[in-house]
Amino acid sequence: MSIFETSAGKLIGPTTGGTVTQATSKSTGVTLNKASGQITMHAANLAAATEVSFAVTNSEIAATDVVLVNHGSAGTAGSYLVQAKTIAAGSFAITVTNVSGGTLGEAIVLNFVAFKGSSS
Repeated sequence: MSIFETSAGKLIGPTTGGTVTQATSKSTGVTLNKASGQITMHAANLAAATEVSFAVTNSEIAATDVVLVNHGSAGTAGSYLVQAKTIAAGSFAITVTNVSGGTLGEAIVLNFVAFKGSSS
């Protein structure tokens, strides 16, 4: 049994999620008030070796939570480094870096999940 599995073999984590799409650019913030979900990024170009960050407003997030994010689908696999950062009550940020050798203009889909944390 893994740390993400109950004794009955069921996975632990949010049971409902949501989706949202960036409206105007890769740096445009989004709002999604779910503990997990998918964010479809804008298809604007991102130059090679360049990073972009955007805010995710989310009432489910506490400052002590751990947010995991990855490149889930769409776009060129292996061409992006994705990380969550600046986790605070009600928000976090995501940074996406183009690690390919060229400019990419892809509306990639990011998957995220928040695990509840504690400081005590």
